[in-house]
Amino acid sequence: MRWLLAAALGLGLASVVAAQAPRQIQIYATVLDGADRPVKALDTDDVHVIEDGVDATVTKVERLDWAVKLQILLDNGLGLGAGNIQPLKIGVDGLIGALALPEYLQVTVVTTAPQPRFLTRGATGRAAMDKGLELLGPDTRVGQFVESLFEATERIAHDETDYFPVIVAVATTSGDRRMKESDVERILMRLAARPTTVHVVLFTGGPQGVSQAGLVQGASEAGTNQFRVGTAVAKYSGGTYESINSAARLESLLPEIGERVAESVERYRQQFRITVTRPASATGAVGTVKVRVPPPLATTGLSFDGPVR
Repeated sequence: MRWLLAAALGLGLASVVAAQAPRQIQIYATVLDGADRPVKALDTDDVHVIEDGVDATVTKVERLDWAVKLQILLDNGLGLGAGNIQPLKIGVDGLIGALALPEYLQVTVVTTAPQPRFLTRGATGRAAMDKGLELLGPDTRVGQFVESLFEATERIAHDETDYFPVIVAVATTSGDRRMKESDVERILMRLAARPTTVHVVLFTGGPQGVSQAGLVQGASEAGTNQFRVGTAVAKYSGGTYESINSAARLESLLPEIGERVAESVERYRQQFRITVTRPASATGAVGTVKVRVPPPLATTGLSFDGPVR
């Protein structure tokens, strides 16, 4: 289970609340300097940890460089239209270019029509990405956004390695007419269990194109499903949601999202694991834990189980 930041940051002070933990606990934190840049080094003497007002003992501070695993879900079906594949390709190429494919980044690309299909799995270089994008072509059937998102979060849930997960999804207003509410609930539960940022782009200009107001009013059952789930996962995960009616916008929007992902990844993947022995008076469930670092340093992204958004 994930435990989220429980108090606003200020003067290098943050707090996090856990349900239960053993005598020794580990806290993950991003530490920023006065210019809002990740700090490269931190000593045990720099960190002061308090549980429920009582000093704890910091025994170890380790710097971690988390790997990043990005999943890109692309609706290449009827809702996009064969004539719009090229803008999609250009946009994805720009997204990858914005990320610059550092060695710690693994990229998986999945098309969603007529069902989830891999173009790349954990690609780590430009050559592998280019080879996968060459396979991106149109399909005459509808894309399955919710099913693809379900499988993407399932892959994250089953991967027990330490990494920072991100999902970028391009959906359309065609597909997922028979969406299961239980699947949506499981998607949200997985996003809660493993900190994951989801960015969603909904293309509304296809054969069943509807206005944003039409989606809200239920003019298209499939479109409304994509809209409802897309907005929900983006908001819940701290990501972004964009609705567009021109496929040409993909050429500039996806690189913009790539820049956001690159910025957030660089900010949060460089974390410190702080090992703490709880106060002698602390028994049972862990209470409110506060972490202080000397100004102008500040802590952010605190959790007990790895990177948060």
